[in-house]
Amino acid sequence: MTTFHDLGLSKTIVDTLTALGFEKATPIQAKAIPLVLEGSDLIGLAQTGTGKTAAFGLPMIEKLLADARRPDPRNIRALVLAPTRELVNQIAENLRDFVKKTPLRVVTVVGGASINKQSEMLSRGTDILVATPGRLLDLVARKSVTLTQARYLVLDEADQMLDLGFIHDLRKISKMVPKNRQTLLFSATMPKLIGELAGEYLVNPKKVEVTPPGKAADKVEQYVHHVPGKDQKAQILRKTLTDNPDGLSLVFSRTKHGAEKLMKHLDHIGFKAASIHGNKSQGQRERALKAFRDGEIRVLVATDVAARGIDIPGVTHVYNYDLPEVPDAYVHRIGRTARNGRDGIAIAFCTPDEAHLLRDIEKLMGIQIT
Repeated sequence: MTTFHDLGLSKTIVDTLTALGFEKATPIQAKAIPLVLEGSDLIGLAQTGTGKTAAFGLPMIEKLLADARRPDPRNIRALVLAPTRELVNQIAENLRDFVKKTPLRVVTVVGGASINKQSEMLSRGTDILVATPGRLLDLVARKSVTLTQARYLVLDEADQMLDLGFIHDLRKISKMVPKNRQTLLFSATMPKLIGELAGEYLVNPKKVEVTPPGKAADKVEQYVHHVPGKDQKAQILRKTLTDNPDGLSLVFSRTKHGAEKLMKHLDHIGFKAASIHGNKSQGQRERALKAFRDGEIRVLVATDVAARGIDIPGVTHVYNYDLPEVPDAYVHRIGRTARNGRDGIAIAFCTPDEAHLLRDIEKLMGIQIT
């Protein structure tokens, strides 16, 4: 058991953590905290829910407290970027708990909220800014904030930011933050683009990995349909959805365009369906999720980007309409069912050109899918 004191955090922070009920560090925290404290750039591979915010947040707070300067007006000392409003709020909530007894200020900026209010909050200077990339750039353009004093840059859920099309925003932002900064990148999966991104932004990064639970929830029954082509996928999906009229089904498509097309097809043939993917606005995504959660729609078609935020206890079926390129993403997808001790069914469709993807998934999980 690794305590936070063992990891090199100060008594002030350890006392705060004890008061919050944190006793021992999670694996990602135990690996990352000492490296961040010593100043290394870091790539952290870990799923949501493994305690990442504390893994980067605690050592960063420790270092900000040690260097007790105040940020200048409209300046920031640390920047945390995350892909969605929900995630920004969640990270900030955790960080605010950690800085309770300190003079540090945590500010959030996200789209869909008053930009004037955000501008006003930034005018006093901010220790830690948690932001979505698009809104941050709007505020930089208005001269409401400058990033020239930032010494820490954290990219959280980096694969999801790429999936949502934030790559150009990230490139712009990284040029605005001083070169002599410490950069921490966290991601659930490591597609090729993330490797390239890390190469551009990080200097001799250390890599820490918390083995994704390659074993899916025990309660998930898994099946695969081998089909000759795309058209048969739609026919089998239609049949299984018809056979389970009371189910709550989550269908994964590889592309945004594919997700939208499939949702329209399902809607057209009489299923109550909606879609969430990177081309949908925050408001549209939230409305679709709410309708799905409330059971007003029974089928939600999503890209992987959406898999992160979906915690809906009632999902009975997960369909891998397209198999994912990264086997970890499969584990992540099917983990959206059989939550809180319930049972769930995961059905994958596999065309001949996806056979290698199926092999990778089976190898990761150490099973053969029926």
